[in-house]
Amino acid sequence: MKTLKTTGIGETVRVVKLHGEGAVRRRIMDMGITRGVEIYVRKVAPLGDPVEIKVRGYELSLRKADAEMIEVE
Repeated sequence: MKTLKTTGIGETVRVVKLHGEGAVRRRIMDMGITRGVEIYVRKVAPLGDPVEIKVRGYELSLRKADAEMIEVE
């Protein structure tokens, strides 16, 4: 299983599944990260937290814990 956390800089991936539940999952979905959407990984901080991505035409920073909940291909 590949997650957004393990995706390399410059890669474009597609969301397969969102793990997690409740408010955390809802917050990720409210940011526009839903099944089937393409995500481009722009930058990763030196210690891996946060991850800067581009999704649906806008830039977004995610914590490492949130990026781990997003399964991609």
